[in-house]
Amino acid sequence: MSSPVNPVQLAGALALDETKVTPGLLGFVVFAALGIATWFLLKSMNARFKKIDFTEQPDPKDD
Repeated sequence: MSSPVNPVQLAGALALDETKVTPGLLGFVVFAALGIATWFLLKSMNARFKKIDFTEQPDPKDD
């Protein structure tokens, strides 16, 4: 049978681990910048799609 896990001790051990590598502030800034750039690109793409006026021509083979 497994032994019970104390969440307080587990959180303390994970929070103070000096060997753990995290992305930090720079990683967050880069991820946020990519998200914002993607949002602007999608907004621009939608605006360009709304400007397209497409009317399908009838197929000449159907005559």
